[in-house]
Amino acid sequence: MTAFITENYPVLFAAVAAFCVVVYVLADGFDIGVGILFLLAPREQNRDLMMASIEPVWDANETWLVMGGTLLLATFPPAYYVLLPAFYLPIMFMLFALIARGIAFEFRLQSQREWIWNRAFAAGSVLAALCQGFVLGGLVNGVPMRDGMFAGGSFEFFSLLGLFCGIGLVCGYALLGAGWLIWKTDGATQAFARRMAKRAVIATAVMMVLVSVWSAWSVPEVAARWFAWPNIAYLTPVPVVTAAVLLRLWQRVWSGHELEPFVLGLVVFLLGFLGIVVSLWPYIVPRHVTIWDGAADPQTLAFIGTGVAIIIPIVLAYQANAYWVFRGKTKVLDGYGDASQTGEESKRM
Repeated sequence: MTAFITENYPVLFAAVAAFCVVVYVLADGFDIGVGILFLLAPREQNRDLMMASIEPVWDANETWLVMGGTLLLATFPPAYYVLLPAFYLPIMFMLFALIARGIAFEFRLQSQREWIWNRAFAAGSVLAALCQGFVLGGLVNGVPMRDGMFAGGSFEFFSLLGLFCGIGLVCGYALLGAGWLIWKTDGATQAFARRMAKRAVIATAVMMVLVSVWSAWSVPEVAARWFAWPNIAYLTPVPVVTAAVLLRLWQRVWSGHELEPFVLGLVVFLLGFLGIVVSLWPYIVPRHVTIWDGAADPQTLAFIGTGVAIIIPIVLAYQANAYWVFRGKTKVLDGYGDASQTGEESKRM
């Protein structure tokens, strides 16, 4: 048993790294989505409530981004020193965008010129999503390597596929943000979120189709992975189920259900992530370095695994507690707000 685990350390740690990425995208995705929708809200009171709805959880959501980057460095060092220079610019701009969001979040509450920080918060949200899309598109396109090092230029990341992925993430995060607001708010803000969710479902579906078609057309390896026999028989359920979930989401936005649109949005992202895994497996640096070739030595992985086994449950427990404590509908108080739950709200959940 021990020998089996040791032999499969790379797969295990690839799964852990993927888990961290998924949790980050789902958790930080909805609060980035709230930022994307921020300037579209009809009134300042709506924006106050939108801010209050994510105030207790937004900062902790980004913990998973740090954890995923640290795991990549420690467990798959070749991927780190190849991918970081390949995507240096979009990663740096993404970090600056996230910093701008954090600054705007705090300064907006104190400033007499809220409009400045409203725009900074929204711009940082859109820029962060676009940058993540360029990284995703660059991974699907493949990263040029020579002698084990990155062999491209500073703007190698820029591609039409990356732009499509970026726009797709903006739409998808807006969908998550709208679902979150449907669940956590009521009244005029919830009605606004339902309108935005309807539009975001259409935009997300269109961009998922566009990204899928362009990936298959422009990257032969992706086309071969999805359409070669017998892969096509095994993988056909993925787009079919995705289409069914999007249709269900479209139907439920105005149905009176509050939690379901948010959950279905999360499922759409999980299915999209499954599609990415299918397209890139088993490479940590696409088409060059597999997870087995790029993994650190077993002793290092065993040492890191001990820390991961301790830290991840603690972080999950902390975040679960935060979501539980601030469950229910959001109320705007003297700061940004608080979340309290009445008996009637408990029944709706």
